[in-house]
Amino acid sequence: MAFTSPAFFLLCGIIGLTGVWSFPVQDDKDGCCPKGWTQLDKRCFIYKDDNRTFSDAESICKVIGGNLASIRSALENVVVLQVIKKGADPVEDTWIGLHEAIEEDDYIWTDGSEFDFSDFNDESNDGDCVEIGESDKLWTNDICETEHPYVCAKDAECKH
Repeated sequence: MAFTSPAFFLLCGIIGLTGVWSFPVQDDKDGCCPKGWTQLDKRCFIYKDDNRTFSDAESICKVIGGNLASIRSALENVVVLQVIKKGADPVEDTWIGLHEAIEEDDYIWTDGSEFDFSDFNDESNDGDCVEIGESDKLWTNDICETEHPYVCAKDAECKH
């Protein structure tokens, strides 16, 4: 029995039109992130082209409901790089939410999430706060009082 008959294709078309098989589709107006934010899974990211010190940037991210961005995977790292590229002209060194705690090379995220992914370059720089470098797109330390643009992140809030 061949399934290439016109009746089979007609049946598939009817099923598709009636929504018997539905796939989760998220359009912009029903998104889980505020306008201007980029969503990946259950997190939202936004680039702020407003040069601030690390602590000032963290304070502003908190005011808008998040923290400086923690990056928990290679995929999130790529998304953050795209958010920076989309928002910056030209791309500059950009703060993320990682900083050294009490000891050298003992890092913590400002949102308290586990530090189990990194994309550091091989160079050693002064400073306790982490930025994404404009030229190599890798993480590096910088002096926390330096002013840079920054990326905020927060949990997505789906209303449906």
